[in-house]
Amino acid sequence: MEFREKLQELRKSRGLTQEELAEAIFVSRTAVSKWESGRGYPSIESLQELSRFFSVTIDDLICPKEIMSVAENEKKSFVDQYVTLICGLLDAFSALLLFLPVFRNGTDAAAVALSGLTGLPPWIKTVFLVLVATTVLNGICAVVVSHFDKPVWNRHRLITGMALSVLCAAVFIVTRQPYAGIVCFAILVVKGFLLIKAK
Repeated sequence: MEFREKLQELRKSRGLTQEELAEAIFVSRTAVSKWESGRGYPSIESLQELSRFFSVTIDDLICPKEIMSVAENEKKSFVDQYVTLICGLLDAFSALLLFLPVFRNGTDAAAVALSGLTGLPPWIKTVFLVLVATTVLNGICAVVVSHFDKPVWNRHRLITGMALSVLCAAVFIVTRQPYAGIVCFAILVVKGFLLIKAK
């Protein structure tokens, strides 16, 4: 008998609705519905709660093959959250572009911070500021989102962060700001490496 069938049988034997079971083990009704329909498995913590609630062993609830699947899903979820956190921190690290002397000030060879940039038209300086600020805000959002178990949110933050890193590197290189472009490109390479390793 599969886990979903065992769970349904245990729940019905106690005369509980999915909502009542969900409240008893502190999960959403949607989670219980997903488990009973075979569209997913509970986390290890939820399995322990179910085991305690129904006074059965985890082995009685789920077979070893299904336990491996649960463990693999949890590991993947943990890695995804970790990658989102690191990529978010890298995006937030882009705030240093506002303060470090990585911008070439017109024909002057001296490097200056973004706030001291005078050799370019004001609209280009505004574009730089908007790009850096947007990247930093996306990074902060990614760090916050990484603390929630929301894979879709994590994926959106990662995609947005990669797009912003590509855009920043391209804009800085095209406008002949090599140091700022190198910083953004280095951040992009590190994020790309993390994403490849996470697969």
